[in-house]
Amino acid sequence: MKVLVINAGSSSLKYQLIDLNSNDVIAKGLCERIGIEGSKLIYKPTGKGTHEFEKRMNDHTDAIRMVLDALVDKEIGVLKRMDEIDAVGHRIVHGGEKFSQSVLIDDSVIDAVKELSALAPLHNPANLMGIYACRDIMPNVPMVGVFDTAFHQTMPNEAFLYGLPYEAYSQLMIRRYGFHGTSHAYVSQRAIELLDLPKEDTRIITCHLGNGSSITAVKGGKSIDTSMGFTPLEGVPMGTRCGAMDPAIVTYLMDKLNMDIDGINAYMNKKSGVLGISGVSSDFRDLEEAENAGNERARAALDVFTYNVKKYIGSYAAVLNGVDAIVFTAGIGENDRGVRQRIMEGLEYLGVDMDFEYNNKCPRGREVELTKPDSRVKVFVIPTDEELMIARDTARIVSQ
Repeated sequence: MKVLVINAGSSSLKYQLIDLNSNDVIAKGLCERIGIEGSKLIYKPTGKGTHEFEKRMNDHTDAIRMVLDALVDKEIGVLKRMDEIDAVGHRIVHGGEKFSQSVLIDDSVIDAVKELSALAPLHNPANLMGIYACRDIMPNVPMVGVFDTAFHQTMPNEAFLYGLPYEAYSQLMIRRYGFHGTSHAYVSQRAIELLDLPKEDTRIITCHLGNGSSITAVKGGKSIDTSMGFTPLEGVPMGTRCGAMDPAIVTYLMDKLNMDIDGINAYMNKKSGVLGISGVSSDFRDLEEAENAGNERARAALDVFTYNVKKYIGSYAAVLNGVDAIVFTAGIGENDRGVRQRIMEGLEYLGVDMDFEYNNKCPRGREVELTKPDSRVKVFVIPTDEELMIARDTARIVSQ
């Protein structure tokens, strides 16, 4: 089965064509600046180089059409006919409480995603654009929606309710939703395979560390708590997001800096995190370079980030009543040896016997175990593959 995976943003569209018979990516790429001057298709057919096409894309329908034309092109295409695409899987950011698993997209699903746009105003409308475009061009190809929030719908009340009047939840849908669910699901499933323990007995903490970061407690293959909350702003300080903080700081800043709602949202989402602390960059490679050059604010930013990840690991070990494995994934988790070392130092009490020497020389972005053979708690690096997870879920749903 061949599945086209779509991740549509407001002015961009990422895509991968995956052959699930072999789990191979046949082609992938990106449409940039949709509806803006200078729009461009980047097309990477496996084994055939990278191709770029600059052409006006008025909307997502134009973008999808360009992708499909490239996929069946006589010279650089990877398909003979468009009908070789068996299904389309769409990443949808917010499923609220309506969707606890992936679903076949029909009019009722589209209406529900529209309703939930209030919870993800920057993302759900863009995801819908990708759905509409595919429906226009490929009306007979089944489409599946895979939700970032779905994996976390197994959290118990005590994990997702905030200490607000209950009406904030019952009437306004304010609760912890969690994000990066597709990634946490993928790497926790793989960790269960590596542990070789009965699934229902496993206790795993997954650390998705990138420009956006989240930590999840997974018990018996199900999410029972996660660090991101009502929005992706909560949790550890991230590249440009502040993470969890005293809510009274919001009104204090608005008063002292004469900010409106848009101003405080930009302050917390785009100017904070390790960028705000360091004054250097949101890129951890830049921070480590600055720290090595003696920049104390860069050092502080890295310390704050790693301290907070460590704090979540400790708290989730408590709610899991122990831990069998800790998993690092995503750009920083898979590649930044120094950050991993800072996080794991001092966790021996949990039963972790880290091989720090191997951590400092292991291949980047590869699946590896970082603990010594006799370590009671295993620590893994497991590269995430959200697109493959979306493709597999899509195939499962359309085959039912």
